[in-house]
Amino acid sequence: MTDPKAPRQTAADFHPEVLRLFDQYVHGGIDRRMFLDRATRYAVAGGTTAAGLLAALSPDFARAQKVVPTDPRLKADFVEIDSPAGYGKARAYVVRPARARGPLPVVLVAHENRGLNPHIEDIARRLALEGFMAVAPDALFPLGGYPGDEDKARERFAQLDAAKTREDFVAAAGWARNAAGGNGRLGAVGFCWGGGTVNMLATRMPDLAAAVPFYGPAPALDQAARIKAQMLLVFADNDERVNATWPPYEEALKQAGVRYEAFKYAGTQHGFHNDTTPRYDEAAARRAWSRTLALFNRTLRT
Repeated sequence: MTDPKAPRQTAADFHPEVLRLFDQYVHGGIDRRMFLDRATRYAVAGGTTAAGLLAALSPDFARAQKVVPTDPRLKADFVEIDSPAGYGKARAYVVRPARARGPLPVVLVAHENRGLNPHIEDIARRLALEGFMAVAPDALFPLGGYPGDEDKARERFAQLDAAKTREDFVAAAGWARNAAGGNGRLGAVGFCWGGGTVNMLATRMPDLAAAVPFYGPAPALDQAARIKAQMLLVFADNDERVNATWPPYEEALKQAGVRYEAFKYAGTQHGFHNDTTPRYDEAAARRAWSRTLALFNRTLRT
């Protein structure tokens, strides 16, 4: 456990190649052993170990938590959702203000490639404190749910049937739009894998009002013409893998007449909004989140 009084490390504290290796590791391009082998040379130069680098870059959920699960201002539940085209049943964490006055705008929150971990649950609670009903599905529910360990979560994620998982999220989004206490208007925000999922949902759901993919890969380009949502696309500066998908995606959005804005935040790493790791960039994250809330407030409130 990190000392909460110790200064937080940032991306600037790591060699760029270590950050690149970590990005490959968390996205399945290399395994743990390969990361450790390749990071050793940078660990020695920095006076630590490769395992120490990996530990320093890994999430610290407790330190970053902004809203405790028992916050009395919120009401939180888990719901199961029918998903006949997916795994049969999907499960989602649903959070709303405890004393809502009237129907709430609804936002689906799509997680990274580790399932519904404590950070994404915290994101859902942050949205609820802003006056939204947040619905955060767990892609790993069919395999037992988030296992409490990021490495195990990635291993389980690789075992999912991608087509069924997409359908689970479509089913969850449909449930969210019609949820009791909601106002019938739905937005979606997602991060990394979840950003790609938000892009996909925008092509599948003509009644999605607003979509904010954070550093998410583009959807099938021939489906871009189906997008009716207003799009706010968020990109990191140092993110070759995802950024390579943007130019053809932007061209497809333009040709389809989709309303969109796109922002690339200078000097940032993939995952810069995730405040559980050193890749977090506070200034960029605050600006991107402010724009996200502004879009949802403008498009989802009646």
